[in-house]
Amino acid sequence: MARPRRIVLVRHGESQGNVDDTVYEREPDHALALTERGLAQARATGARLRELFGDERVSVYVSPYRRTHDTLGAFDLDPERVRIREEPRLREQDWGNWQDREDVRLQKAYRDAYGHFFYRFAQGESGADVYDRVGSFLESLHRSFEAEDSPPNVLLVTHGLTMRLFCMRWFHWSVAEFESLANPGNGEMRVLERGEDGRYTLDKPFERWREPEPYGATGQPPGKPAGWPAG
Repeated sequence: MARPRRIVLVRHGESQGNVDDTVYEREPDHALALTERGLAQARATGARLRELFGDERVSVYVSPYRRTHDTLGAFDLDPERVRIREEPRLREQDWGNWQDREDVRLQKAYRDAYGHFFYRFAQGESGADVYDRVGSFLESLHRSFEAEDSPPNVLLVTHGLTMRLFCMRWFHWSVAEFESLANPGNGEMRVLERGEDGRYTLDKPFERWREPEPYGATGQPPGKPAGWPAG
């Protein structure tokens, strides 16, 4: 099995919904475009990716949302070295059709109190639902590593929650650990790098907005999760 040298996760650039939450009342979530700032963020990330990948081939998986496609387009990667596949399982957490602004704000307050992993939006998904489809995608991704021509780099262009859940699934983090982590900023990336022992580590941890709460059979909060950088 030729596992990739690195797996890169990128959150889309700033979108219309990130600066004006009333837009969800008029436009479908999947159709929201990037702002000018979001395009600039994507171009800056693209420069870093081109330097990181060099002349190596890249297998790209992109969420079907407009903002992720636009982010990928702004990367300006060499089309001769990339293989692009749209992957619906990497989409944003579904909140359910057009959204009423005040209702969503109320549901977000409920989610904050209930827990981001288990709370299910009334017409949409819970974080656990997204975790399940990310797990399904990972099974497909691992099968792709078995191909003889498997590229040394994998790039996922997706969303903040999905990035955290991907790492939770990959590194077997606990629910309590997931609940303590914040989304990366728009246009930010995280790199899973394969070491000499074949194991992957994150180049940079997700920021924590709180310490993990004691939970589970041990009654002890988890320490630094597997895959985090040393130090």
